[in-house]
Amino acid sequence: MQPHYVFITAVCLVTLLFIIRIRLMRTAKVRKINIPEERVRVGNGQTIGTRDEQDDYFASVTTSLGTLSVVADGISGLRNGRMSSMMAVNTFVQEFGKLDRQDEIAEYLAETAVKSNRLILQHLNGQGGGTTLAAVVLSEGYMYYGAVGDTLITIFRKGEFIAVNSKHTAETLLEEKVLAGEMTMQEAAASPVRHQLTNYLGYEGFEQMEIADAPYRLYPGDLVLLCSDGIYEALTEIELESILKKHDHPQDMADAMIEKIGAKGLRNQDNATVVILQEMQ
Repeated sequence: MQPHYVFITAVCLVTLLFIIRIRLMRTAKVRKINIPEERVRVGNGQTIGTRDEQDDYFASVTTSLGTLSVVADGISGLRNGRMSSMMAVNTFVQEFGKLDRQDEIAEYLAETAVKSNRLILQHLNGQGGGTTLAAVVLSEGYMYYGAVGDTLITIFRKGEFIAVNSKHTAETLLEEKVLAGEMTMQEAAASPVRHQLTNYLGYEGFEQMEIADAPYRLYPGDLVLLCSDGIYEALTEIELESILKKHDHPQDMADAMIEKIGAKGLRNQDNATVVILQEMQ
């Protein structure tokens, strides 16, 4: 084949490809990518305080069903507090992954608490240990919760705190005695057993955790806080409110709380953990 024929053929092929490309560009349709809207924002913070080890443990996970957050506070002063809190949180996360429907959530919370208690007792094998635990599931604008011990769940809505669960401590029993006239407020406040837990995971007498009869309805902007006692014993409600109002994202709020605790430099600062969830829709 003569060289000029090769050149002409090459030019024709390039021209043909160029024409085809132009036609494809004119007829191509732009694909619309649907990015799912953010339903829940999550932030967390933790400090060891002045303790020798970190016994708090937490986790958050999101599935097609919703978002689960769990905070557990291993009992300080007892051996295996860290093991107990880790085992409880991991069990709740693993079991949550098996859920498909909203109507299974309450049963999941109850059954997983019993399972966690059994597993912890098996590993303790008669040794001291145990943990508090608070778990929330945010699903389709509703909050389901389960709690045992003194880790607290609170909703912050339009500048107001809404208490969700109760403390399972002797303090609650002492308050009942005050109301019954059996002791004074001063005596209750000075009682050395007021912080003693009356129910927790890893307890031989454990029967069930506190679970709401019906889920809480959440509204856009609502904040759900899970706090170990190291948070609410170090920061006042006024300080917490100021931090929550000052920042827009839950992670900034959580960071500010931990920073505030560190700035106080309390001599007996306990482990402190906070998880904050914000309902966006």
